Amino acid sequence: MATVRTRHIATTVLIIGGGLSGLTLAAVLGEAGVDVTCIDHAPPFNQLQQQYDGRTTAISYSSHQVLQMAGVWEKMRLDCEPILDIRVADGNSPFYLHFASETDGNGAPFGWIIENRLMRRALFENTIRLKKKVRHIAPAEIKKFISDISFAGILLKDGTKITAPLLVGADGRHSATREWLGIPVQKTDYHQAAIVCNVAHTLDHENVAVEHFRAAGPFAILPMTRSKTGEHRSSVVWTEHGIDAGTALKLSPEEFDRRLQELFGSHLGDVRHVSPPMKYPLHLMHAESYIGPRVALMAEAAHAIHPIAGQGLNLSMRDIAVLAELIIDHLKLGLDVGSPTLLKNYEKKRRSDTAVMAAVTNALNRLFSNDLKTVGLVRGFGLGMVEQFPLLKRYFAAQAMGISGVYPYIGRNRR
Repeated sequence: MATVRTRHIATTVLIIGGGLSGLTLAAVLGEAGVDVTCIDHAPPFNQLQQQYDGRTTAISYSSHQVLQMAGVWEKMRLDCEPILDIRVADGNSPFYLHFASETDGNGAPFGWIIENRLMRRALFENTIRLKKKVRHIAPAEIKKFISDISFAGILLKDGTKITAPLLVGADGRHSATREWLGIPVQKTDYHQAAIVCNVAHTLDHENVAVEHFRAAGPFAILPMTRSKTGEHRSSVVWTEHGIDAGTALKLSPEEFDRRLQELFGSHLGDVRHVSPPMKYPLHLMHAESYIGPRVALMAEAAHAIHPIAGQGLNLSMRDIAVLAELIIDHLKLGLDVGSPTLLKNYEKKRRSDTAVMAAVTNALNRLFSNDLKTVGLVRGFGLGMVEQFPLLKRYFAAQAMGISGVYPYIGRNRR
C-alpha cells in the first residue's frame, strides 16, 4: 500500500475560505508583502458559473477603497455599474425617500453593483498576479484542523500540512472553522427567502437603485451594466415568505415575467428575466465570539444579516480592513500576528459595528415586512420626516456609503 507523502507549507496567514471575502483579505495582505495561503473546497471554474451563485453585490464607496488596496478594483471597474440615486418607497404610501449622489453623497457614487461571479473572476486573476505572496489552493479538502501553542493549521486529505501563526476562518455561514472552535451562534430564521435574478428592460435605469417595502419583504431593483448586446439590465432581489418564494420559482417563464412586471410597474418599460431565478433563505446569524487561540473569524463565518440594506459584503469588507491593518502593523513591529492582543483588538473593533448593523437590519425588516395599518402610518411619517431634513438624509447616505465613523487607514488611502 502506497504511503501519502506529507508536504508542509508554513505561511504567515492561513485563510480558510476562498470566496469574495477570503480572496480580498488575501489580496490586501499580499499587496502589503505578507505571505498568505488561501484554500477553498470548490474549484475556481465552478465558482465562475451562473448556477453556482446568481447574486449581485452592492459595493459601498468605502468597500471600493478596500478593493483598491487589494489591487483588484481596476479589474472589476468595467463590470461595475455606479449607483447615483436611491429611491425608497413603502408600498402604496405617498411618502418616499430620494437620495441623490450630487447633493447627499458629495458627488461620489453611493456604491456599485457587480455580479458575484465577475467579482470572483477579477479576484482569481488578481491572485495569479500576486502569486509570489498569495498561495491559492483550490479545490482542497480539509481532513482535520491542528493547533499548537505557536501555530494553527490544517491537514488536507492529500497529506499537505499548512500551518501559520494566524488562521482566519472566512468559510461562510456553515463555517467548519467556527465549528472546530466550538463557538455557538445566535440565529433568527426570518421565514423569508430572497429570489434573485437579472432582468432586461426597455428603458434606461439611469443609475437609480429602487427599494420597495412590501408586507412580504423588500423588493429591490439594482442598476447593472448593459449586456453585450446593449440591453438595459438590473438585478432583482425579491423577498417573499419561504413558501411563496418556492411557489414563485415554479411559475412558467411567462408567468414569472408577468409577476415581475407587476412588481416593477412601468418606470423601466417592459421587463423580462435573463438569468435563472435562484432562491436564498434568509437568516440572522451572529457568532458569540469572533476569535479563538490563533484564530479569527470574519465575514459570514462570524455574522450574516438581512439583505434589506444591501450591507452584507460591506460589513465583511470592514472586517477585512480592520484585520489587515492589525496584521500589517504587528508585522512592521516584529510582533506575533496570532497574539491574544491582536485577536482581542480585532474582536473589540468589529463586534460592536456588526451588532449595530444586525440590529438595524433586523428592526427594518420587522418594521417594514408587515401590513399593519398603524405601523404603516408610522413608517410613512418616518420616511417623510427624513426626506424633509437634509442633515438626517446625509447621515443615512453616509451609512449607505459606509463612510460614517472611524475607518482603518487601508480603507481610506487611495491609489
